[in-house]
Amino acid sequence: MSVQTWTYLIVGLSFALYIGIAIWSRVGSTKEFYVAGGGVHPVVNGMATAADWMSAASFISMAGLISFMGYDGAVYLLGWTGGYVLLALLLAPYLRKFGKFTVPDFVGDRYYSRTARIVAVFCAIFVSFTYVAGQMRGVGIVFSRFLEVDITTGVIIGMAIVFMYAVLGGMKGITYTQVAQYCVLIFAYMVPAIFISFMMTGHVIPQLGFGAELNDGSGQYLLQKLDGLSTELGFAAYTDGSKGMMDVFCITLALMVGTAGLPHVIVRFFTVPKVRDARSSAGWALLFIAILYTTAPAVAAFARVNMIETVNGKDNTGTLYSEAPEWVSNWEKTGLIKWEDKNNDGRMFYHKDPALNEMNIDRDIMVLANPEIANLPAWVIALVAAGGLAAALSTAAGLLLVISSSISHDVLKNVFMPNISEKQELLYARVAAAFAVVVAGLLGIYPPGFVAQVVAFAFGLAAASFFPIIVLGVFYKRLNKWGAIWGMVTGIGFTAAYIIYFKFIVDAAQNVPANWFLGISPEGIGVVGMIINTVVALVVSHSTKEPPQHVQDLVESIRIPRGSGTATHH
Repeated sequence: MSVQTWTYLIVGLSFALYIGIAIWSRVGSTKEFYVAGGGVHPVVNGMATAADWMSAASFISMAGLISFMGYDGAVYLLGWTGGYVLLALLLAPYLRKFGKFTVPDFVGDRYYSRTARIVAVFCAIFVSFTYVAGQMRGVGIVFSRFLEVDITTGVIIGMAIVFMYAVLGGMKGITYTQVAQYCVLIFAYMVPAIFISFMMTGHVIPQLGFGAELNDGSGQYLLQKLDGLSTELGFAAYTDGSKGMMDVFCITLALMVGTAGLPHVIVRFFTVPKVRDARSSAGWALLFIAILYTTAPAVAAFARVNMIETVNGKDNTGTLYSEAPEWVSNWEKTGLIKWEDKNNDGRMFYHKDPALNEMNIDRDIMVLANPEIANLPAWVIALVAAGGLAAALSTAAGLLLVISSSISHDVLKNVFMPNISEKQELLYARVAAAFAVVVAGLLGIYPPGFVAQVVAFAFGLAAASFFPIIVLGVFYKRLNKWGAIWGMVTGIGFTAAYIIYFKFIVDAAQNVPANWFLGISPEGIGVVGMIINTVVALVVSHSTKEPPQHVQDLVESIRIPRGSGTATHH
């Protein structure tokens, strides 16, 4: 069978499974819609959390970034993994003890303020829409290549699928769909990695293949070969970095604390019965995530070697375009690969120097095209398409739930319409989810950057807004509502303004280290926003009245990991 037939078959079966789960798990109460009823098993929640957290950026873009950036791309690997550890240790059990439905719920009650709740809602929606744009773009890219439709049509198909299980089943539908999506995405990621590792190094475990000798008779190790190819083509050695130490530190830290502040991941810990289960599910999630994250550097290295050798040929003089492998023309149709014959020799050639380079290759395709570049069977190529879609859709659904619950529960129920019935609140939650799907789709069709960059911005915004307020809210009872409000406003305001200025106002030539504040790029500026948030929050809190005694008692109680009830309304 052809790749396209296999794709229709495997992607169609996976979509049928997701829709079936959505119908089976449709909900009738707000508790099921917001926290899946609060009785999810820790292992199930760990698997769902892993799928929720490993987005299109993890599945599609991360290996692509490492493949093109080499050592510098490791900041994404370190930041996202370290952030999950922070989340598991510092936030998950305490927020679960607090027992609310959403992050704005925590902010609103901990800081005894309607204004603080609304500011938190704004931050949650802003971060979620920024993040979901990247996911929907990823869906469009996968559909455009493997179903041979344009990216806009691909995004619309993705919107329809997410609409089904997010609107029907809320958190309950999303949880069980994410379990299925984790199984699909991890199988899809590992199968080609194992195939290619065995073909190139003789090791079936990609992590071992990454540090092994190539079996092409050259006697070179994989990374030695990559260093040589990179320097020969004008790039820095693959194992050397080109970013400044301050920028690397800030990007890594922004990704770490941003991960710990992401509202769609935090809310997953409200779905388990006990505080102990929150810790346990965080551990399970870390295990499930580690399988993909420790494989990504190997996938990146395999893809880089195969791509250069295919485009430039074994002798590094260029491959005749008329003899180009099929994957080049397949990806050209999507616009994600472009060839320009600058010297009219009829050959493709890849080089760092723009005057010599004739290939424009989007880094987001590296994982998806990897099986084709390595000439793997058609069913493996189709499996990767299903995995990419599972990763993008699982995270998109979690983000859309945050947006819908912020609107229906935090804004309507808790601020403007406190007397609405549960049935009305559920209706508003579904309407809000549908609205969020439409906006997310538009952001996917007109994205403000390529997938991983957009996601990196979302992490910076989450770091600058939520992380200090949540951590201080748990561990520092003197922080009051005025400190929290002004901390969030100044933190996210500074970070968003910096990112918008360098990414959307000045031209690309001015977006360079010489013009950045302390040499910190827009991807890492969330750390400065977080520091501003923390300083402002502390200064304002100590300049105004201390929190009421019942709030200080509440802060004391949530640090004791016993006696929590189910997640509930307040």
